[in-house]
Amino acid sequence: MKILLDTCVWGGAREPLQAAGHDVIWAGDWPRDPGDDEILRRAADDGRVLVTLDKDFGELAIVHGHRHGGIVRLVGLSARGQGPVCCDVLVAYRTDLEAGAIVTVEQSRVRVRPPEDR
Repeated sequence: MKILLDTCVWGGAREPLQAAGHDVIWAGDWPRDPGDDEILRRAADDGRVLVTLDKDFGELAIVHGHRHGGIVRLVGLSARGQGPVCCDVLVAYRTDLEAGAIVTVEQSRVRVRPPEDR
């Protein structure tokens, strides 16, 4: 899968994702943070699932109708746990994410918001 890690996600999370065969870009490598709108647009344009800690992306997608290629929001996970948890979530919820779902991952539960009719 193609993944875009938001700047707020630990950069080291890309290593286990790449080891699992994913094509991963980390926005923290960019010269400057372009802001949420642009990050979401770039992920959608490139067919990437956005992985973030920021709930604002859900608002952009749901309330404002911004296009996206699936969003994974990590809540309350340690930096070192982000990569391995993402690997598990991408396997378990691949079909949902490819359809444009928003998957919220917490320590003890996962919530899936199916895509709106587009």
